[in-house]
Formats: sequence, C-alpha cells, structure tokens
Amino acid sequence: MRLVSIIKNVKGDKAIWGVVILLAVFSLLAVYSSTGTLAYRYKQGNTEFYMLKHLGILFFGLVLMYLAHKVHFNWYGKFAFAVLVIVIPLLAYTLFFGTRVNEASRWATLPLINLSFQPSDFAKLAILIYLARVLGKNQDYVKDFKFNLVFIIIPVLVIVMLILPANFSTAVILYASCLIIMFIGRVKPLHLIGLIGVSVAAIGILVLLLWAYPEYSRIQTWKNRIENHFGDNPDGKYQSDQAKIAIANGGVIGKQPGNSVQKNFLPQPYSDFIFAIIIEEYGLIGGSVMVLLYLILLFRGASIATRTESKFGAFLTFGLAFSLVLQAMINMAVAVGMIPVTGQPLPLVSMGGTSLWFTSISIGIILSVSRSLETETKTDEQYVEV
Repeated sequence: MRLVSIIKNVKGDKAIWGVVILLAVFSLLAVYSSTGTLAYRYKQGNTEFYMLKHLGILFFGLVLMYLAHKVHFNWYGKFAFAVLVIVIPLLAYTLFFGTRVNEASRWATLPLINLSFQPSDFAKLAILIYLARVLGKNQDYVKDFKFNLVFIIIPVLVIVMLILPANFSTAVILYASCLIIMFIGRVKPLHLIGLIGVSVAAIGILVLLLWAYPEYSRIQTWKNRIENHFGDNPDGKYQSDQAKIAIANGGVIGKQPGNSVQKNFLPQPYSDFIFAIIIEEYGLIGGSVMVLLYLILLFRGASIATRTESKFGAFLTFGLAFSLVLQAMINMAVAVGMIPVTGQPLPLVSMGGTSLWFTSISIGIILSVSRSLETETKTDEQYVEV
C-alpha cells in the first residue's frame, strides 16, 4: 500500500519518467554485462557485486529525483546565489588540493562521511540554476551591458575557468549550456559574441599558465588525445579501435544481453564506452533507441519550457535538458569515433555515484516544473464555465 501511495504521488511529465525508467533498465543490464572482468579482477568472480552496487546507486538516484520533483522549482532559485558562493571556493580548493585521478584534480572528499565527489557536477547544476534565476527575474535589464557583465558573464567565466584545467569536456558542455540559456534569455547577440571573444582570450592565457606550471596541467593529456584521434599511431587509438570493433560486431540486432566480447578489451566499458557495449549487445536498433530516448528528453524539456508561464522555469528546464542531452551526445560521439576521448559518462546509464545523483536531481527539477504545469491546469479547470 505504501508503494501504491508513492506511485500516486509521482507527478510531472510521464514521458520523461518513462525515459528515466528505460535508461535505468539499459543501465542495469549494460553495467552487469560490462563489469564481469572487473569482478574477476577485484571481487573473486562475484559478478553480482557491481550490479547490486549500481542498483543501489540508481535507486537512491530515483529517490533524489522523486524528492526534487516534489519541491516547487522556485525554491531552487531562492538559494541559487548562496550555493554559487559555496561552489566557487570548492572548485578552487579541488583544483589545487583535490584528489588526483587520471592526472587531474577532479575529486573532493566530504569530511566525516568520507564521500568523494566531483564538484564540477555540483557547479554545473548551481550555475545553470543561478543563470536561469537571474535572467528570469531581470528581463528588463538583460540588454544592459554592465548588468550582464557583473551578474552573468563574470560568474559564468569564473565557474568555467575553474573547471577547465581538470575537466575540459565538462567545461565545454557547461559553457555551451550557459550560452543557450543566455540566448533564449534574450541577452544581446553582441554581448554573447563579446563573451565568446573574452573566453577565447582567457583560455589562451590559461593554457600559457598551465604550460608554465605543468604540475597542475593537463595540456599534455589534451594534446595526446587529439593526436591519437587524428593520428596514425595504433597504440594511441586502442580505445577507439576497440569501441569500433564492438559496434561493428553488434550489427543490426546485436549479440544479445551479456554476450559482449569487447567488454574484456575496452578500458572502462561500464562508463566512458558503455554505449559501444550497448550497441554490441543490442545492435543498431538498441543504439538508435538510446539516441531516441535522449532526444525525447530534450523535446519534452523544450515543450515544458514553452508551456510554463515562469521565465525562470522555462530557462532552467531547457538549460538542464540541453546540458544532459549534449553530454549524452558527446559520450556517444566518442564511442563511435567521431571526437577524441573526453571521459564524459552517459547520463543515467554509465556506472557512477555522485555524477548520477546530480543528473537525477537535474531531471527531478525538470519534472518539478512540469508538475507545476499540472497544478496550474487543474486550478484553471476548477473555474471553467459549464
């Protein structure tokens, strides 16, 4: 009875809920299949260990999504500035003193509970909420350059530049999402062009600084990935070649669940290259379904944004949906060899922890906006004359 009560209290866009459930199912099947080698290496062949762990993470993510959708989206805007003030020093601390993984300081550890997470995931959500709030509440000032500089351009540049040294792809996704929000938020195109120009100059200065201080630099990593992608060195193309083999072996209908061979050769088949494993096991049909699910998420986000009367809700919904789908498309593009390796997980599908939880919260906020639309519709129906 308790479960039935919870289901009845689930509101919001049903198509998005459907996308979430289908992605979660894909995720469980793909993670279970792709972690076999990991299980034999570290867990004495206990292949259920990582699947059950991921199931717990997914379940908690759904709980966070449910709780986030129950909170009216306006409340997120009320704390946007305060959260941003917390995020900036957290990013700075992580950049210089965070835990180094793959030659980059991306992780911070919370004291007492000893939980590690990437502050860039938190920052991405914080700046998108802040930006939507500022633009939604100040439409009369968005044409003013001084206002844009102080309240929009500087905060965006600060966040992006703090993320960039350790996580270039996340910085690009966030930057593109901010530009989209500013564009639909009616910021002058001339100001956007100026922002892009300043950004290019700032990146140039940052690259010079990183070159001068290699202990904080990922310049060589970026250079190697680009050279490996466009070059002819077979050793440098190992990951992308294995992903292409997995995709080629999948054919139209795939090898069926659990029958992937390349999961034994691909680095991180449960994360960065999970889309290749999905295509190998479910074929072109399964890969197309995955792409369609993310496009549905984007379409429904755009639909919610156009129907809500709240400017803040509209900017926030489309910005979050665009950011998640752009991340998904980048992950897929890496898997099929279109762009260099970025390290971006596939939202709601790749095995992960806090990254999946922040994704869940983002979708929960989108559902909160759509839930408010349902409430407004019901209120209007009460006053319809018959």
